[in-house]
Amino acid sequence: MKDSVHHYIEGLIRERSDFFSKMEKYALDHGVPIMESVGIEALLQILRIKEPRRILEIGAAIGYSALRMADALPTTQIITIERDEERALLAQQNIEESQMGERVFLLIGDALEIENTVSSYGPFDVIFIDAAKGQYKRFFEMYSRYLDDKGIVITDNVLFKGLVAEEKIEHKRTAQLVKKIKQYNEWLMSHPDYDTVILPVGDGIAISKKG
Repeated sequence: MKDSVHHYIEGLIRERSDFFSKMEKYALDHGVPIMESVGIEALLQILRIKEPRRILEIGAAIGYSALRMADALPTTQIITIERDEERALLAQQNIEESQMGERVFLLIGDALEIENTVSSYGPFDVIFIDAAKGQYKRFFEMYSRYLDDKGIVITDNVLFKGLVAEEKIEHKRTAQLVKKIKQYNEWLMSHPDYDTVILPVGDGIAISKKG
């Protein structure tokens, strides 16, 4: 998407509440990765259409996307996982301040190590993957088994700032991560049990529905 078009769409998005604006500023000031505004609006609209009862989010950070989902879906329960203790503490504080703690449950730990705990909250209508990009495939394989028969998996950052389309990347570590994301995208698009589409909004969103 051209920058001019992106900025045009971004300018049409209604202002967030003071609470969410404060979270956005904190994320910007402290280098906390949260979804871009156009991307999260697309995500929320997909969820409004889907009307899920229960969402699993892998990667809470400071709780921004989980709380945006809870705000947009007043009857939905969200289980969100964060392994970084400092960010998890901030997420819990934000959940408490939001007064949505009866529907947003934070689990602290590595998603690859707390499957038994997470599974007790399932099944899920939606799984949202937004954590360590190099582990996307493992997250998908581990938790898609707890997806409802009509459920969807949404993966963020699958275009990784457009780098997946670049032929050559100088920085070795970035190149390795881009390679893993490209492998994940290819694996996802050819998965026999899911129909997947990648939307070029935000940093790229993959939507996978059980076939």
